[in-house]
Amino acid sequence: MSETVGQMSDDGTGPERRPGPQRKPPRQTRAQREWRPGQVKAPRSVKTLFASTVLCLEAVLMFFFSLAAWGLNQNESYAWWLLGGSLLLGLILILTCAVLQRPGGYVFGWVLQFVMLFGFISVALLTSEGLIVPLAALPGVAFMACWWYAVTKGEQLDDEKMQRFQAEEALARDATSEENNDD
Repeated sequence: MSETVGQMSDDGTGPERRPGPQRKPPRQTRAQREWRPGQVKAPRSVKTLFASTVLCLEAVLMFFFSLAAWGLNQNESYAWWLLGGSLLLGLILILTCAVLQRPGGYVFGWVLQFVMLFGFISVALLTSEGLIVPLAALPGVAFMACWWYAVTKGEQLDDEKMQRFQAEEALARDATSEENNDD
């Protein structure tokens, strides 16, 4: 048997309910506001997921690269520029994840790949602390290959996923039309 806390209402049916302050409804995203019952959600892009992962990993690489470049050249006048420029590039790489679905997002990603490669090589040429120039290009080339793979394979997987999604929608439509015909 449950006990209710509070005063009984005048008619004796249960606890008295007093009007309280009005609560604001929780904030919703645009997708939540536009959702309707029975609406089928389109599949997410694998290409964007792969490309965002590569960009975030490159940003982490740029963070550690900036620390290493600054540490090897901290007595030079350009050391703070190396640190700031590398950290800024890392921040831009992360922010690019938000614009990948917009027109030109992947083109901007390709531009950032070349900027990062150029940055590795230019820092290697600029510094005098034993950085070998061909080895400095290695991370840039490796991540450029990862970016290429993420974009091409992600596009292929998106096409396959969309075909599967459309086939499932067609099957669902056929099933509901058969149910309506049976009635």
